[in-house]
Amino acid sequence: MRYPIDFKDDFPSNLLFWLERFIYSKINSLSNHQVRNKQDILRILEQFRKGIPNIKALQEICKKCRSCGLIGINTYITPLVKLYEHLVYLGLASLKEVDEEMLKEFLTIHTSALSDATKKNYRMALLNLFAFIDKQNEDEQGTSYNFRIELKNWGGLRGKSGSKLPSYLNEDEIQRFLKGIDTFPFKHESLGYRNRLILKLIIYTGIRVSEALNLKTKDIMRDGDYYILQIRGKGNKPRVVMIKEKNISTDLTGWLELRPSHVEAELLFCNHKGTKLTQAYVSRVVEQVLMTNGIRKEKNGAHMLRHSFATLLYQKSQDLVLVQEALGHASLETSRIYTHFNKQKLKTTTEIM
Repeated sequence: MRYPIDFKDDFPSNLLFWLERFIYSKINSLSNHQVRNKQDILRILEQFRKGIPNIKALQEICKKCRSCGLIGINTYITPLVKLYEHLVYLGLASLKEVDEEMLKEFLTIHTSALSDATKKNYRMALLNLFAFIDKQNEDEQGTSYNFRIELKNWGGLRGKSGSKLPSYLNEDEIQRFLKGIDTFPFKHESLGYRNRLILKLIIYTGIRVSEALNLKTKDIMRDGDYYILQIRGKGNKPRVVMIKEKNISTDLTGWLELRPSHVEAELLFCNHKGTKLTQAYVSRVVEQVLMTNGIRKEKNGAHMLRHSFATLLYQKSQDLVLVQEALGHASLETSRIYTHFNKQKLKTTTEIM
């Protein structure tokens, strides 16, 4: 069903109405391979049918979506909540007052301190929202109002690919970090086994934090002096990684012995209630270990461990295809950023000059 562009009586209610409809459409189209409980999604969709009272309620519903497994919703809700607050502050009377220049102004103000990748997400969220409204609005005469937002010449991104180099640990820092994991004073013995195992799996194999947290007990198998891990990557694409048995055997054995008996979906990693851990929790653990061992980086989150793995792998192998396959990148171009860390080539350049 289509609605007039200014369907509600006041601007805030009208903008919330279109945001609600857009988010509802995204929930029904996002990848759902990580959703574990269908009833959770049904309850969320029922809330949309009843109506969303305010922007905070919409934000809370999106948090529930992420917890359920629809993690892609974060790409949209954070920029759109900021947009809502920005446009309402301007005191507009009609959605028709929104134009390309106004949106460029919003992006310039609200993304100035963000990474290029996040800036791209903001731009994409705006393009998707207004393209959705273009297709879904219609007045009594059957005429649609089209924004035709493109944001082609917005100057917030540096270059084509936004190639800001990621934070990473060098070889010496990796050694210190690994020693720090083993000596960190976790509150409980079971927490120690579990958290050490998670961090070691990530830094020794380069898997994503989400991939580690989605592992099930059946996905890790012993093969001689190695463990083989069955990974489900982005887009539910499978791949296999290996890790030496000696690097994780103590923590794996200890965790499996102390792990709660009732675990959701037979997950390898869980909290004391038997439910899935969050990526934010793992990042906090990484930050604590780094700080305890005097390691300071621009970004201390758990994803930095994956960058550290990839950087060291390329430095040692000089094989970009190997990096691509190990990380599960769909495109070789995504892996190419790690060529920036090739010290030998930089030294060669220096000697030539």
